[in-house]
Amino acid sequence: MTVTTKAIELQTRGNGDINDITQAVSSAVRETGLRDGTVTIFCPSSTSALTTIEYESGCISDLQRLFDEIVDPARHYAHNARWGDGNGHSHVRAALLGPSLTVPFVDGRLTLGTWQQIIYVDFDNRSRQRRLVAQVMGE
Repeated sequence: MTVTTKAIELQTRGNGDINDITQAVSSAVRETGLRDGTVTIFCPSSTSALTTIEYESGCISDLQRLFDEIVDPARHYAHNARWGDGNGHSHVRAALLGPSLTVPFVDGRLTLGTWQQIIYVDFDNRSRQRRLVAQVMGE
C-alpha cells in the first residue's frame, strides 16, 4: 500500500464561506497515480469543517441558514469572553461537522454520488488562507 500526502490551498472569506473542493481532491488522487483506495481530507483548524452536499445555491443557502439558527453568532460564548476574538460560534459550528472526511476511490475516480460534492466550510469570523491535508492511500 502506498500513502501520499498532498496540500490543498484555499483563500476563504470566513463567516460560513462554503467552498467546493471536489476537483482539488480529485486532482490530488489523480496525481498519485493510484487506482483504488481512500483519500482523507483534514482541515487543521478549529473553526472550519468538511462534509458533502449538493453544491447548489439553494442547498448552500439552506446550510448557512441552518447554522445561523442552530448556533446563533449573537449568543454569549465563554470563548469570546476569554479571548475577545468573537469567534466562539465558529468553534461550535466546526465541532458539529468535524475536521475530516474520507472518500473511497475506484479506478482513480472518487466514488461520490451524482449530486454529491466535497465542501469545505470556513466558519471563522474573518477571511483566512487555509491549507488542507489530503492523504491518499491505496494501490
